[in-house]
Amino acid sequence: MDLTPMMRHYMKIKDEYKDELVFYRLGDFYELFFEDAKIASRELELVLTGKDCGLSERAPMCGVPFHAAENYIGRLVNKGYKVCICEQMEDPKDAKGIVKRDVVKVITPGTLINTSYLEDKKNNYILCVFVIMNQVFLSFCDILTGEFKSTAFVFDEGSLISEISKVSPSEIILFKENKYLEKFIKDRIDVIISFTDDDESNMDDILQRSFSNAEQIQSYGLKKVCLKLIKYIEYTQKSTLSHIDRIDFYSTKDFMTIDLNSKRNLELLENLRDKSKKGSLLWILDETITSIGGRTLRKWIELPLYNERKIKNRLDSVEELKNDVMMRGNIKEALSSIYDMERILGKVCSKSVNAKELIALKNSLSNLPNLKDTIKNCSSTSLKYVYENLDLLEDIYDILEKSIMDSPAISIKEGDIIKDGFNKEIDELRLAKKNGKTWVLELEAKEREFTGIKSLKIGYNKVFGYYIEITKANYNSIPEGRYIRKQTLANAERFITEDLKNIEEKILNAESSLNTLEYDVFVSVRENVESAKDRIKKTSYIIGVLDAMLSLAIVAENNNYVKPIISNNGEILIKEGRHPVVEKILKRGDFVPNDTKIDVEENQMAIITGPNMAGKSTYMRQVALMVIMAHMGSYVPASYASISICDKIFTRIGASDDLVGGKSTFMVEMWEVANILQNATNKSLIILDEVGRGTSTFDGLSIAWAVVEYICTKDFLKCKTLFATHYHEIIQLENSLKGVKNYSIKVKKLDNDIIFLRKIIKGGADESYGIDVARLAGVPEEVIKRANEILKQIEKEKLSLPSENDDSVYNNEYKDKIEDEQDLILDEIRNLDIMNLTPMQALSKLYDIYEKLKK
Repeated sequence: MDLTPMMRHYMKIKDEYKDELVFYRLGDFYELFFEDAKIASRELELVLTGKDCGLSERAPMCGVPFHAAENYIGRLVNKGYKVCICEQMEDPKDAKGIVKRDVVKVITPGTLINTSYLEDKKNNYILCVFVIMNQVFLSFCDILTGEFKSTAFVFDEGSLISEISKVSPSEIILFKENKYLEKFIKDRIDVIISFTDDDESNMDDILQRSFSNAEQIQSYGLKKVCLKLIKYIEYTQKSTLSHIDRIDFYSTKDFMTIDLNSKRNLELLENLRDKSKKGSLLWILDETITSIGGRTLRKWIELPLYNERKIKNRLDSVEELKNDVMMRGNIKEALSSIYDMERILGKVCSKSVNAKELIALKNSLSNLPNLKDTIKNCSSTSLKYVYENLDLLEDIYDILEKSIMDSPAISIKEGDIIKDGFNKEIDELRLAKKNGKTWVLELEAKEREFTGIKSLKIGYNKVFGYYIEITKANYNSIPEGRYIRKQTLANAERFITEDLKNIEEKILNAESSLNTLEYDVFVSVRENVESAKDRIKKTSYIIGVLDAMLSLAIVAENNNYVKPIISNNGEILIKEGRHPVVEKILKRGDFVPNDTKIDVEENQMAIITGPNMAGKSTYMRQVALMVIMAHMGSYVPASYASISICDKIFTRIGASDDLVGGKSTFMVEMWEVANILQNATNKSLIILDEVGRGTSTFDGLSIAWAVVEYICTKDFLKCKTLFATHYHEIIQLENSLKGVKNYSIKVKKLDNDIIFLRKIIKGGADESYGIDVARLAGVPEEVIKRANEILKQIEKEKLSLPSENDDSVYNNEYKDKIEDEQDLILDEIRNLDIMNLTPMQALSKLYDIYEKLKK
């Protein structure tokens, strides 16, 4: 049996779009067949039916109504699927044979523009990466806002993941020659990865056509990555998007680097517990009014500034806003009526905007004059920039005000969207639709008066349409040349005139003509808006900047933050610093503030000892968060803060087994430490919490000790470091290493109980209080009592391993066995091809050797 013609066409489409779920339009439904239908049925909870397709068995089928398809498509894309829309390209009534159909769009996680399924205050990025000759070339785009950025940097695994995590893309495009990166990326970041062909034909022509500044793309790698991304966007949208017309090139050195682990550990955008916004730094700082401002603030947190002048300019503007309550209130009021202009423009340029969204744009523009007037006397650099560059877009407001109804229909093809008085023909058609009968009666009266024939009447039938009927008795009164004979009856003649033909055409075609004409006028208005795309993009950007600065000012005022002093002296000096999130969760006044002083000379490393739960991690995190806040131009939670510019922040806080990757807790910990030591500089800030605790006590102590020495003695490193540890032996380093200072968490002991005072004091802790913490946690008293007995025995006997001078038979056999194993390991090391090992392979091999030596 052969497939039916319709099913043959479906199979042809499906063969071209193997990775997508094909939504195939059949009448009022989009249908899915075969495996696509099974997937959609399962994911969308749809009934799975079947369709005769010419095969011996019916094809599995399920479908969704076309008018509700966006909802179903959004749900599928949010689950990580890609959807191909195959639309009817002609009216089935006019079709000869099967209806013509073609693919009009491919919707993927990175190209989704249905705002119902996107977070208002988060960009939806699609990212493309290309690695060649130890260089990374990277481009990413938000197709709704039109933002398109590119950069290049030296390849190493940590930097690649760090840069991708800054963007937080919904989808990544890889080149087939870089397929080896797929598993590496997916092991670390939960993201959809796509591959397309690597066709480079007409590269320069396509780039010149797509980007106004294409001549700035100098390297082959950047050309290739920009080309692939723009081609993928055009492949999915089946058209060019006019607002994606410029590449913003940036350097990774323009911003502070916060690697993926630090971003998670510090809970910048989401908490570690349930991945929600609550409990994150973003949760504290986001008082933005607009969606544009929310997305801007999020970028500032992910990409803190590195340029001292830019940081100070932003801080000065936040200060000016903070100090002027009246101005803040006026700006807030104006911003509250501004809609998401960026995304509305994206819909304009993708031809998917509706009339209600254009009214939202108009209403947004109506607030710009008041907004601009509010900041006209500002003196800070950033606010002056906002004032001078805020385009009021009066011409766009005027055309929207004159053309689009205040409460238009949602559909743009069913009328009721264009205002009366904007287009004469629309007014006539609308009048014809409403008053066609009145027009006929008026024309009838006019013709009676002109001819003097009182019995003249205008009639209508479905065959001949409208006509003027005159009886035979009045033939002599018919004006010469005025009427055109249409039909002869036994007792009368029927005529038409040009006026009657025009009225008939208007009446009979009024509704369909009106809808068509309103749509055409709407398209013209939309094109007018699109012609101002660059101006709207710039104004949207400026609104986002103003809103984000206002948010920081509001947070600073509400939470009693202080303006940090920004310097390049290498010192971080904080008085009465607080954790911005923890203090918000606790009752007012419950948080205990602490001072901090670290630099690159005498106070380079603070070694912090003390029991678990006492507040070491909170203290170190708050220092890192304050440094990030200062770099993004925010006030900080302290009574005084002087922050020296940091190029990178690294944290190693906690660890967990990477079961999928086959790495233990200790291996993950060592990988993080290795990444820090390889990438930190003398301008970095390092936060290390309990290094070495994932292995035995002696091994862990040795590693922690060596890490401290490495950071403090290597001239290329010697960076500001907070180092929390349970290994009290390490506090001895204060006496032998320059820059090391001991601190501890103050604890008060009452009988068998301890009270954590949360205060950082100078000097190392005199004991660990581990058993006391166990009691606080509710461990049974019998276990606590026995633990104390064992501790006293250990401290008394100083249990140790066999010494080298022990000549017992056991020790001699033990030494022989060790020597044999060491010889085998030495042979293994000698045979390593170290020149062809990647850093990760080398670290893994080192870990294997380490495990063998432990046995």
